[in-house]
Amino acid sequence: MCCDLKRRFLLLYATQKGQAKAIAEEIWQQAGAHGLEADMHCISEMDKYNLETEKDPVVIVISTTGTGDPPDAARKFVKKIQDTTLPPDHFAHLQYGLLGLGDSEYTFFCNGGKTVDRRLQELGAQHFYNTGLADDCVGLELVVDPWIDGLWLALKEAFLLQKEKEGMSSDTVSSSLSAAPHVGHELNLSSEVQNLKLEDERVRSSDVLTQKLVDIHLVASTRDTEPSLVHSVPPVSQSALSIPALPPEYIEVQFQDTHGENPHLSSLISEGTTFEVPVTKAVQLTREDAIKTALLLELDIADTVFDYQPGDAFCVICPNNVNEVEELLHILGLSEKGEYFVCIKVKEGTKKKGAAHPQHIPERSTLKFILTWCLEIRAIPKKAFLRALVECTSDAGEKRRLQELCSRQGASDYTRFVRDSNVCLLDLLHAFPSCKPSLNLLIEHLPKLQARSYSVSSSNLYQPGKLCFVFNIVEFPACPARPISRKGVCTGWLAELVAPLLHPNKNTLDTKGGSSSTEKISIFARPNNNFHLPADPSVPFVMVGPGTGISPFIGFLQHRQKLREEHTDWEFGETWLVFGCRHQDRDYLFKQLRCFLENGTLTHLKVCFSRDSSTAEVAPPKYVQDVIRLYAKEIARVLLKERGYFYVCGDKKHMADGVSDAVVDILSMEMEADKLEAMKILAMLREAKRYLQDVWS
Repeated sequence: MCCDLKRRFLLLYATQKGQAKAIAEEIWQQAGAHGLEADMHCISEMDKYNLETEKDPVVIVISTTGTGDPPDAARKFVKKIQDTTLPPDHFAHLQYGLLGLGDSEYTFFCNGGKTVDRRLQELGAQHFYNTGLADDCVGLELVVDPWIDGLWLALKEAFLLQKEKEGMSSDTVSSSLSAAPHVGHELNLSSEVQNLKLEDERVRSSDVLTQKLVDIHLVASTRDTEPSLVHSVPPVSQSALSIPALPPEYIEVQFQDTHGENPHLSSLISEGTTFEVPVTKAVQLTREDAIKTALLLELDIADTVFDYQPGDAFCVICPNNVNEVEELLHILGLSEKGEYFVCIKVKEGTKKKGAAHPQHIPERSTLKFILTWCLEIRAIPKKAFLRALVECTSDAGEKRRLQELCSRQGASDYTRFVRDSNVCLLDLLHAFPSCKPSLNLLIEHLPKLQARSYSVSSSNLYQPGKLCFVFNIVEFPACPARPISRKGVCTGWLAELVAPLLHPNKNTLDTKGGSSSTEKISIFARPNNNFHLPADPSVPFVMVGPGTGISPFIGFLQHRQKLREEHTDWEFGETWLVFGCRHQDRDYLFKQLRCFLENGTLTHLKVCFSRDSSTAEVAPPKYVQDVIRLYAKEIARVLLKERGYFYVCGDKKHMADGVSDAVVDILSMEMEADKLEAMKILAMLREAKRYLQDVWS
């Protein structure tokens, strides 16, 4: 009994969109094959564990959300451990390993995990295993898989050390651990597989199945010498495959009657109060021949208590595309069942740890409602989902290819043909027509349909009772893995919704005289605690926002103009706006910015157009980072001498990094310091919340 207890470890996860939970479940599942027991809990369930008294090793899997915040589920935990009255040896007894998830497209990469890791160290906790930081930009599995592989040996050593500390012989626990079945590099589990049929039930909780090649001809024709979503080439096509264990099923679905009403959309949201508001204006800001189509929508919030500040964001509850839902129902053979109410129950006797009714699916709703409003049918399928789809596929060649895509040997194929190609479930079902998944499998593996976040592009002071926002209609062009083009889930829906409203007069900030609309959308607040105007109006600031990145700065300037009108005795600092787009005559979103310049709200307006040709002797700057470099002395003065603020909004990969590099160069040049010192200064500005970003990938 004692040895059994000592083989326990505490497994905590903090997730925003389900990835951290899925990885924790994978660890929990693999633990059994190593003779270990993972006591798994969401980090928010603080009544079910106690780190203050925890003696066993602790494993934490935590994601990052927003601009570097811990996920919502971890907020109470983080607040608790950040209590400044805690002594430096508060967690001196604690041994832990942490896996952080993040996206290097964003400035504060894995900051949720780093925050917890740093604070636990400050409170005396010790690593029994090195921290892992997985990057969703290149593929979480590149770090997650090897991190999990190494976890088991680290845990074994932690248990042995624990025994030694307790003054007990380590032989007992060592022998018991050695007797446990091991996988990965400690167990060469080989399985003869006939017709590519993997019989997971015969393999005890194994995380890896080493599949010997079956003599099946997937030989390419002369034209199939390149790999694709449905076709592989050597060495993958000739490799023995290490594939994930089959995730246990845990959902049962029963169809009921067709009588009743679906729940209100507000029941789908736990983040705050939902408001259903009319769209009163829609303006196309770009010309028809622009590469991207940008729309400005105005919402009427006068009859609500919805409040916001310029710089805040808010979320739109959006549905999946109706045609895609119908197509999915057709492929699943459930077209006749769309209006039937569905009863979802946890499967009796399931082996899934913590199996529960999915919180994002209401207790009583129709199948069509679930597929339309609850499940992200456009989600890029995770490898665990592909593994489950293998069992639903009858064609041997298709089965093998799905196995390759979820295997370690096929990791680069997965990245190239699934992840980077934005392939979704519908694409897979078209590509692998013999794959016929059950409805319960979709409910188990498709994540929650997330509300989409947008920056506010107005000021409640300037336009009382109105909320404006700007967005590009996202386009996913056709590619070999996806033969049809698609629009973004939310932007495509909004564009279709407001099509009758689109104003013929483009490029205008004037929202008077538009036609009214009965179309309504559901929104809820997503306040941004940092991306706001300086509290002191005399402080100068610089705004950098190419394309739709200008959106929050329109609200800044509107607010500033109103403050200047109402407080003529106040001192106002200088303001800079740097805007860029491709073509001056096609996608200069707000030409009326000059009005802010003329009335003194805006001190400096600098614009650039990256695709316009120039006959000038000295070529004008193409990008916003080029403009910033032209005004190096002024930017340095604002930041260093006048302690001003610097705001950046827009695309992370192609713009925000370039802007921060330009600022580093400016600081280095103006301070006559090396680049490393300039980077430290920029880090200090970030820490002081004077260099602020609102960026997306």
